Amino acid sequence: MGRKFFVGGNWKCNGTSEEVKKIISTLNDGQVPASDVVEVVISPPFVFLPLVKSSLHPDFHVAAQNCWVKKGGAFTGEISAEMLKNIDIHWVILGHSERRLLLGESSEFVGDKVAYALSQGLKVIACVGETLEQRESRATMDVVAAQTKAIAERISDWTNVVVAYEPVWAIGTGKVATPAQAQEVHSALRKWLETNVSAQVAESTRLIYGGSVNGANCKELAAQPDVDGFLVGGASLKAEFADIIKSATVKSSA
Repeated sequence: MGRKFFVGGNWKCNGTSEEVKKIISTLNDGQVPASDVVEVVISPPFVFLPLVKSSLHPDFHVAAQNCWVKKGGAFTGEISAEMLKNIDIHWVILGHSERRLLLGESSEFVGDKVAYALSQGLKVIACVGETLEQRESRATMDVVAAQTKAIAERISDWTNVVVAYEPVWAIGTGKVATPAQAQEVHSALRKWLETNVSAQVAESTRLIYGGSVNGANCKELAAQPDVDGFLVGGASLKAEFADIIKSATVKSSA
């Protein structure tokens, strides 16, 4: 059985309630493939989670952009996995490069977060990726492997994990990894999972690409054999997000 195409929309720290309503309306009206062809997960800022959850088409899922590493308590400003479950949110993005780089989240901390979120029944989009300096020094796979290893050491069941490869140099810069570059890393990452976790996990885990994905480049990226979908940033706030979701048909018709 093939891996179902996956498209996530990460709104980051953007939007007002009126803007959110317009985006939801556009998404709900979009003619996109059925849920048996593509899994769509929308990730708005925390304050808009209930609004999006209550008004988004039921075929689409909703994710938080982060959650705390353990049970709630005296952790000002944090949101726990239990709180997300309580408001019927079943997905969370963890380890995004903006949190790793701007907030100093280590790979070990991210691994702990992934393990705890999974233990509470959440599904996780776990992000990995290298900086431009690391790519230019030919350390891409060393970095991605180390980030993935920190997760693999802490979990045993990968059923509810989607891994997002997001080269930091391509996020929001307009630069995008070529289809060949994306496929190269995804293929190497799948081989790493096969060697270090299991062949079954390597075959079944969805590896998605993020980094300046848009309506113009999504089909060529989607055609790569080890690219199982996208985590979309800026373009997920625009009408072209529907075109990115439709790129799932490249896989389903292959």
